Amino acid sequence: AVQLVESGGGSVQAGGSLKLSCTASGSTYMRNCMGWFRQAPGKEREAVAAIYSGDGGTYYRDSVKDRFTISRDNVENRMYRVYLDMDSLKPEDTAMYYCAAATDWYIDRGCAGQITWGQGTQVTVSS
Repeated sequence: AVQLVESGGGSVQAGGSLKLSCTASGSTYMRNCMGWFRQAPGKEREAVAAIYSGDGGTYYRDSVKDRFTISRDNVENRMYRVYLDMDSLKPEDTAMYYCAAATDWYIDRGCAGQITWGQGTQVTVSS
């Protein structure tokens, strides 16, 4: 099993920045891929960014490329933290953001397979 604890999020005006953090512990197999998904009201959950535990490869959806950055660091053995730095935020970035740990990684779509979800954190961008 994997345990995920999120922090960050909040409200900001368009053009502003926010940083999300997710601390992951537990099974290393279950977190081959770490990523962030988001879901706006009335819309499906979509992948935003992901990072592969093997070589640190990253994935971004087109609409956030050059604005969002995913990174990670080791907190201690079997635990690490994943970040999502969000710059130049737009109103369309408004959504609930979920940290995710997954068994599978794909360079063209990020995390997949068996996914464990965080509790979610709200990001609101006003115009």
